[in-house]
Amino acid sequence: MDLRQLRHFLAVAEELNFSRAAERLRMTQPPLSQSILALEAELGVRLFARTKRSVSLTPVGADWLPHARRLLADAAELPGVARRLAQGELGTLRIGFVSTADYSVLPDLVSRYKARFPDVALSLREMTSDLQVEALFDGAIDVGLIIPPPGPSLHPMLVYRRLISELLVVAVPERWLASGRIVPRSGRLRLAQIAAEPLILFPRRSSPSFHDVITGYYTSNDIVPQMGQEAIQMQTIISLVSAGMGVALVPRSLENLGRTGVRCLPLQGTPPAIETGLIWRRDSALPTLSRLVAMAHARKESGRHG
Repeated sequence: MDLRQLRHFLAVAEELNFSRAAERLRMTQPPLSQSILALEAELGVRLFARTKRSVSLTPVGADWLPHARRLLADAAELPGVARRLAQGELGTLRIGFVSTADYSVLPDLVSRYKARFPDVALSLREMTSDLQVEALFDGAIDVGLIIPPPGPSLHPMLVYRRLISELLVVAVPERWLASGRIVPRSGRLRLAQIAAEPLILFPRRSSPSFHDVITGYYTSNDIVPQMGQEAIQMQTIISLVSAGMGVALVPRSLENLGRTGVRCLPLQGTPPAIETGLIWRRDSALPTLSRLVAMAHARKESGRHG
């Protein structure tokens, strides 16, 4: 069975006359009759009841008609579907993201992408940067939002594009401020004021860049960090701060989390910054990914010149 036979069936079913159906199809009647007979033989059912004076659909033929119409309609849409897939207007895109991105670049990027390409199915997975790199090589995600590793350590098969850089602030338990355990000056804290407090941060294996930025900041100020709890989710780190387990240096966008029992205070002097960007495989030819990268780049350029 092929689409040509389905078109023949549809014409005869709608005209209920082989002559008019053949004229509509711009063919002669004998080949049309032969095509219908071949279709019925292949299916093993009679689609039409024929007499010398009339043609009618059998009950099976009548019930089969809407299925044939639907299949032909779907087939007619296939060229357009192929073009939209090639243009990145249709398809899928699997995105990994670090927890910090959920409060900074991710919501805006996803919102704008969905508004521009509503027919692309997005799949979002929260993952640490190291797991995203593994997932890219395994084909489990198409693109990631990561905190990049330091220096030239990115694998040559991967492409990275910086999106934002955020200053770090200090997340402290509100109860410590209320009790006077920590007293900011002009709304800011000196690193020395929290030097003796337990430091809550990502484990180095999960986010070496983030870990090294924070510990390096302590070291550059001649302070040995008092290592406290470790957690791989930013929400967990903030929860531990709220519970009074210590302090944490977090991206400024974490103020958007609005966690009860936690205050985010800026640091005096020149605080460190953390970078977030897109990462994907160099050999990827996925049109939906190309659209996301182009959109992110355009947004970055607009922000730079605005």
